Amino acid sequence: MIKHLTGDYETVEYEEKRCIMLYHNTQYEEYPVHWHQEIEIIMPLRKCYRLEIADREYVIRENEVFIIPPGELHHLFACEGERLILQCDNAMLGEQPMFDSIMRGLKAPVLIDDSYGSELQAAAKKTMLEIFSLYFSGAELAEVKIYSLLVQLLIALRTYQLTARQAQLDCGSDKVEEYNEKFDLVLKYIDNNYMNNISLDTLAGIAGYSKYHFSRIFKQYNTISCLQYINERRIRAAEMLLQDPELPVTEVAMRVGFKSLTTFNRSFKEIKHCTPTDYKKLCQKR
Repeated sequence: MIKHLTGDYETVEYEEKRCIMLYHNTQYEEYPVHWHQEIEIIMPLRKCYRLEIADREYVIRENEVFIIPPGELHHLFACEGERLILQCDNAMLGEQPMFDSIMRGLKAPVLIDDSYGSELQAAAKKTMLEIFSLYFSGAELAEVKIYSLLVQLLIALRTYQLTARQAQLDCGSDKVEEYNEKFDLVLKYIDNNYMNNISLDTLAGIAGYSKYHFSRIFKQYNTISCLQYINERRIRAAEMLLQDPELPVTEVAMRVGFKSLTTFNRSFKEIKHCTPTDYKKLCQKR
């Protein structure tokens, strides 16, 4: 299934005029630790499937749907059975601000099983089977319909997560709406100013909270700390700049807001699992 592997980086080879790759996988074959820019979605059709991410092993049962975020190192074990494995070029999702909320729902791997409720699990299964049918149909609008189905699935997942967040924050819908409005302003500010020095006091002021209350609620709301979020936003911007072969890594680091190359290298490797230099080389080989 993996056609191009450089170190632990997989380059997904799409068919002409396609941005979706779907494998109807029945091979008893192990796929070593690797990562890629694409969102990957797996659904076993017959028998369980096993994989490992960050030293945690997952077992996916028949008709459960597992979503691997972009840039996540993962290891797929050799398993008997049959499964659908989909990889999607998520450039449009990652680059368009209107999809930021969806992408925030993919900060960690997601196993859509019965713990997510029968409605979402059934919708995820139905989506994958519809994509399976469309992918091999040869229909003119198949690719567009597939991408639309994927967006709908990710919206349904994010909606579920936001509802669960309300329960986690232990507050009423009015309070959650307040958090939504305030953090929308905060996240837009970060999007527009990640390349500059952003202080906790500034962000707390935008939200109208003390910095201590802001820090606590931000982590509950976004599942990561404020600093982690800012660094992830900077690394996302750096990915685009590193594709320019004429732009030195040091300049990229400065442009996206890092004050030292050491901090940039460390943060980039933590998030992307490779150094900026290695990433730049990979981009040039595509």
